[in-house]
Amino acid sequence: MDTMRDRFIAITSQLLAEEPRLAVVLADISADGFAPARQAHPDRVINVGIREQLLIGAGAGMALTGMRPIVHTFASFLVERPFEQVKLDFGHQRVGGILVSAGGSYDWPAGGFTHMAPGDVALLDTLEGWTVHVPGHPDEAEALLREAVDGDDRVYVRLSLQSNREARPVGRSTGSTGSTRSAGFSVVRGGRGGTVVAVGPMLDNVLAATEGLDVSVLYATTVRPFDAAGLRRAVSAGPGADVVIVEPYLAGTSTAAANEALLELPHRVLGLGVGRAELRRYGQMEEHLAAHGLDARGLRERITGFLRG
Repeated sequence: MDTMRDRFIAITSQLLAEEPRLAVVLADISADGFAPARQAHPDRVINVGIREQLLIGAGAGMALTGMRPIVHTFASFLVERPFEQVKLDFGHQRVGGILVSAGGSYDWPAGGFTHMAPGDVALLDTLEGWTVHVPGHPDEAEALLREAVDGDDRVYVRLSLQSNREARPVGRSTGSTGSTRSAGFSVVRGGRGGTVVAVGPMLDNVLAATEGLDVSVLYATTVRPFDAAGLRRAVSAGPGADVVIVEPYLAGTSTAAANEALLELPHRVLGLGVGRAELRRYGQMEEHLAAHGLDARGLRERITGFLRG
């Protein structure tokens, strides 16, 4: 199976030929993969080099002219380093664009903490009007990217080497009246003893961790806007509202959104994800998952302990 980043490069190169207003802005990362597209569309595939503030500014400038920019690099260089430009050049100027990251929270541990971004979604949460997609499979990444290209809003697509074994339907769906709405959280498994929300590439580990437990499992690939109605429907199926949110980035990023969604109900929320403590040994991605308690064994211990409490 190809990676999400491989699929992103292939599909975006194809879309450049189909969408004349689409442009790609790079900061060296993935430049080799986009070399054929850059040769075919030299005015719409721009590599600014290792200058991330310029990366964001150039993308926003293109948006001001009516283009639909896709801005891409590692998450730590896309959201954290040029955050002021993201806030002002896109948000303050009220223009749309698509930020597509790679690297996730710890996809390349040998790169050190400079190449890790567990706080990216939490940081974007401080800004207005961003849609945040966290696909769990390359097919889902493709569907969410195509959806984003068709719009004019501000979208963040978070790609990772972590992937579930199978893709699931994501993105918008069309109702009987022809109206289009966000698909929101999907129900993967039903139960009455609690609700576990698995975000993106966390789904396989969550399913393994909850095997045999009487809990509902929801799957989320779009976390902003947060599907408050979907969460309320899920917890209404049981006698209580015990919710666990498992995210592949900073633990607790979505607990405030969940608490707000359940404001009128007695409830408890546990946010699981990447801890704040920096792990200073490189290791491998799987070791980072285990160290943060995000492997199946760690999740089962923490979920069952919470639900017994």
